[in-house]
Amino acid sequence: MSTHISAKPGEIAPRVLMPGDPLRAKYIADKFLERPACINEIRGMYGFTGLYKGEQVTVIASGMGTPSLMIYMTELCREYGAKQFVRIGTCGAVRESLKVGDLILSTATSTTSGINLYDLPGTFAPAADFDLSRRAWEQAQRAGLKLYAGTTLCNDHFYVEDKPIYSRKWEKWGILASEQEGVGLYSVAAREGVQALMLLTVAANLYHPEDAMPAEERERGLDRMILLGLDTLVGK
Repeated sequence: MSTHISAKPGEIAPRVLMPGDPLRAKYIADKFLERPACINEIRGMYGFTGLYKGEQVTVIASGMGTPSLMIYMTELCREYGAKQFVRIGTCGAVRESLKVGDLILSTATSTTSGINLYDLPGTFAPAADFDLSRRAWEQAQRAGLKLYAGTTLCNDHFYVEDKPIYSRKWEKWGILASEQEGVGLYSVAAREGVQALMLLTVAANLYHPEDAMPAEERERGLDRMILLGLDTLVGK
């Protein structure tokens, strides 16, 4: 039985949408799922299973940071047999040209985290599943959405000093944006043999912090990304 998820066997769908915020998970279930049923409330980490376009989907929060996401995702894989994961979240752009509200498909992630200290003769490179990436790109094209695809940074440090200097260093290596869960998502997917993809909405640009997205919009104003994530999971 799962340590952190109270769902019974059969209550978790093979397809899982993972926002970080528990209230965003509830918002998604209430607005986008048919007949949503609450399947987890432990630690306030809401999870719901319902129908989207006739297909069963689970929406469950991951919490903040890589360790939290890895706990929930590992249990979803090992205890409930989940097979496909789409993480949706906000990020800080480190490419100066990106604007608040832009959508990003993370193809792979660099990291400042030491979470992947496995017994490997090298450094593991966490990357997105190609099939889910292709599906998301095609769904975005059909919906007329501008989607930026490229590598992102998973950063353990939310509060960064000298943000423009920090951003410039990562931008030189082609990094689009910084967030805090991607390395866990792609690493667990590789370890457990499942598919995963991360979609992000730019909530701030580290060069221009004055343009940051308001907190209420972070919680409720991300419908384009939510729909893209759901459509990617169900392939419709």
